Amino acid sequence: MSKGQLLQEPFLNAVRKERIPVSIYLVNGIKLQGIVESFDQFAVSLKNSISQMVYKHAISTIVPHRQVELGAEDSEESDGSTDSAGNA
Repeated sequence: MSKGQLLQEPFLNAVRKERIPVSIYLVNGIKLQGIVESFDQFAVSLKNSISQMVYKHAISTIVPHRQVELGAEDSEESDGSTDSAGNA
């Protein structure tokens, strides 16, 4: 699994599970808004008044409308700043 997938999946899963509204900016400048219903390796399903499938290669930026918590244990493991008991 590529490093991009290690970042994309937890982020998209968090906004999906918490139903956080997002703005998705496409590479052509179009702004889409809605809730992420689902996603896979190639596309994101976005729901607002309608459902849309947006291909990831067309996405420039995804901006959540509030802070996204990706889980403290994930970030601690990646930087090695804590031991297995959670101590610094």
